[in-house]
Amino acid sequence: MKKLALSILVAAGLVLTSSQAEAQLKLPQPSSTQFILQDLGIEQISVVYQRPSAKGRTIFGDLVPYDQIWRTGANNATNITFQSEVMIEGQKLAAGTYALFTIPGKEEWTIIFNNNAKQWGAYTYDKADDVLRVKVKPKSLETPVETFTIEFDNVHEQSVDLSLSWEKTKVAFNVAVDQKAEILASIDEAMKGDKKPYFQAAMYYFGNDLDLKKTVEWMKEADKGNTKAPHIKYWKSLVLAKAGDKAGAIKAAEEGLAIAKASDNQEYVKLNTQALEAAKK
Repeated sequence: MKKLALSILVAAGLVLTSSQAEAQLKLPQPSSTQFILQDLGIEQISVVYQRPSAKGRTIFGDLVPYDQIWRTGANNATNITFQSEVMIEGQKLAAGTYALFTIPGKEEWTIIFNNNAKQWGAYTYDKADDVLRVKVKPKSLETPVETFTIEFDNVHEQSVDLSLSWEKTKVAFNVAVDQKAEILASIDEAMKGDKKPYFQAAMYYFGNDLDLKKTVEWMKEADKGNTKAPHIKYWKSLVLAKAGDKAGAIKAAEEGLAIAKASDNQEYVKLNTQALEAAKK
């Protein structure tokens, strides 16, 4: 009886040890998770997805069948989050988190934004939850992409392309925002405060070809508030040159160059030199 009891205890111990080992077991995931984040205007876009690898397989038309719904990655459905309303290929999409599904085709892909972001793969996909569908054309790649990749291309202040690449196929769609009214309102509100953001406001107006007279006024005020800043002198030179004030542009660049040299700021030595040369033409 004692031997039997001992055998049972030993067996139980082995089972317990085995269970503990299984619980502690950690292995690399075949399809690793990636999180990407991109600024767009004054907001951000983020994507979370799993990245399967080709491993010698034919992907589109085989592993991923044509004309069928695809989770656009592996494991969980790919999630994409927009902090504000966006335009996808010219069509409005509200802020929120969506499951990003696709229907790959030989000549055309359908990009799908689905309200049910928390789902495994496309097994419970319901077309009724689709919020937006757009169609885009795929491109062939000369150099194969081994691991499925989502990335941001052609990044601009108010627009960006989101591209999907795997094997020898790449497809992209445009995401754009129109935040000008919101930004201008925030500038107007900030200008009512004690610390007025002259430089930042002037830079936005300058970069977006807005009221040049106001841009000049604000840049001059920014310079008054920080007379030893070579970067402000540089941008002041560019603003004045755009406004047709050649003498003012030359003076600002010369001052910026002198300040940059004195502080051994090689970046603005170069930039103010370029601004000076441009202003003298």
